[in-house]
Amino acid sequence: MRFEILRLDDVDGTPVDTTVVDAASVNRIVQQAASIGQRLWIRPAATSAS
Repeated sequence: MRFEILRLDDVDGTPVDTTVVDAASVNRIVQQAASIGQRLWIRPAATSAS
């Protein structure tokens, strides 16, 4: 499963950056964000039908 991670602005909470990662990478990104007090929004990535 893949997740979309949006980095949120510290002032108003609007998304400023986005990336799509696999499930194994989510924990590492969350740990990095927590260490610097960064706000994230994580949601399942949209998948296209094949």
